Amino acid sequence: MFKKLRILILLFILATVGLGAWRANARITAWDNTVHVAIYPIAGDNSPASARFVAELNNESFAEIGEWLQGESNKYGKTVLQPVAIRVAPPLLEKPPMPPPSASALDAILWSLKLRWWASRHDTIAGPRPAVRLFVLFHDPDLTPAVPHSVGLDKGQVGIVHAYASRLQRRQNAVVIAHEMLHTFGASDKYDLGTLQPLYPQGYAEPQRQPRLPQVLAEIMGGRIAIDEHAAEMPERLQETVIGTETAREIGLLKTR
Repeated sequence: MFKKLRILILLFILATVGLGAWRANARITAWDNTVHVAIYPIAGDNSPASARFVAELNNESFAEIGEWLQGESNKYGKTVLQPVAIRVAPPLLEKPPMPPPSASALDAILWSLKLRWWASRHDTIAGPRPAVRLFVLFHDPDLTPAVPHSVGLDKGQVGIVHAYASRLQRRQNAVVIAHEMLHTFGASDKYDLGTLQPLYPQGYAEPQRQPRLPQVLAEIMGGRIAIDEHAAEMPERLQETVIGTETAREIGLLKTR
C-alpha cells in the first residue's frame, strides 16, 4: 500500500511539473515578448584564473548571443524588438548537481527534478524573473583541455554549460551557450552522438548546397561545420552558425502548416 502511495505521489508531481513546463515552453516559443535569460557564472575548478575570469563577466560579455538570435529570428519573419534579454547574475560558489553517467530513465527524471529544485534555490539575479536559467561553469583551459558535456533541458528551461575561462575562447563559448539555450526552447540535437558528425539534412546549415561538402557554416544544433563525410569542425563564432528550418520549427520560429 505504501509503495503504491509513493508511486501515485510521484506521478502527481511529474504531471504537475510537466504541465508547468509545457506552459513555460509555450510562452517562450510564442516569440511575442522578450524572453529573459539568466546566466549564472561559476568557477569550474580551483584555478585563480577561472575565479578572476568569472568575476569580470557582465551583461556585455554575452551580448553577441542576443544579437545573433535577433538576426536569426528576423530571417523567419519575427519582429520582436529583443527576442532575448541576457543578464548575468553574481558568481555562484556552489555547483549544480551533475547528470548521472549512464542513467536510467528514472534516474534522469529524478536528476532533472533535483536540478530544477536546486536552480530555484540559487536564483540570485535581480530584475525580472528569468524564463531560462543557464548555469555556466568556466574551466581553466590549462587544467582542463576538454570540458565535460553540456546539457540544456526544455523541461524547466534550465541548463548546465561547460565553457572555458579564456578570453581567446569567448566567441566559441558563445556558440556552446547558444546551443544549450536553444535546447531549453525545445530544440533537439542534430548530430550523431557517437561521431559528433552533423546529420544530413537537418544538421547542415545549407543542405541544398552544391557540392554539398564542404559546408561553410554550421547549423547551431548540428554543432559543427561538415567538411566531408567523416570530418567536421567546431565553428569559431556565432556568425558561422545559423538556425536551420527544423530547429526553427522546434522552437516556434517557423510554424508547421
